Amino acid sequence: GETMSKKDYYIIEKNRDKVIKGSYTNFLDPSTLNKVISKLKDFNYNIYYPYKDSEKVIIYTKEKPKIKLIEISSFEKLTHREIMGSLYNQNIDTELFGDIIIYNNHYYILIMENISNLILDTFNMVGNKHVKLKEVDLSTLEKYERKYEKKEIIVSSLRIDSVIAKLIGISRENIKKKFSDNEIFLNYEECTKMTKNLIDGDIFSIRKYGKYKYNGIIKTNKKNHYIIECLKYID
Repeated sequence: GETMSKKDYYIIEKNRDKVIKGSYTNFLDPSTLNKVISKLKDFNYNIYYPYKDSEKVIIYTKEKPKIKLIEISSFEKLTHREIMGSLYNQNIDTELFGDIIIYNNHYYILIMENISNLILDTFNMVGNKHVKLKEVDLSTLEKYERKYEKKEIIVSSLRIDSVIAKLIGISRENIKKKFSDNEIFLNYEECTKMTKNLIDGDIFSIRKYGKYKYNGIIKTNKKNHYIIECLKYID
């Protein structure tokens, strides 16, 4: 398997212990989620999705997690990346916030309840733009659905390098360089293994080309090539 840093190991153990003690985890991205689940072998738990398609989720046993939805208002246009960058600059641990959502020209962020006061009090800039924060009801996201553009492509293998080369139309040589320059992420972690086969539900991104979700094989054609579906995220 992939080598795990001390910090990752600590995050996984800490969240596993929370579940075993009957509490709930912090927000887990898909890769951390799978690692925590693998440590909960015969244990009964539930997964809490703050909205229909949420990527960052929470494992809980009995009591539903306490989270808040914060709306970020600005007179200027904000991007997903700028909001994320500002959270990092505030040194807010990625586990303490969930997805950042842009919906009906509004910006939202899901956070754990225990940091809501801190964020409401201290978060007033995104990059060099002034912002105002207020708490809104979670039901605001009831009808929200993530927007994707469907892409069907024909590939000879499910290896991540072949899929990406076909998706963005570049040569095998150039794709090698993207891997060596650390421009490919799989389930939110740098992907260094070009030969890795994609599994249904994998989320991968290519720097400057956007983010995709692999949805699986639609059918196999006569030449034993696969017709697969990928969803490209539209912010």
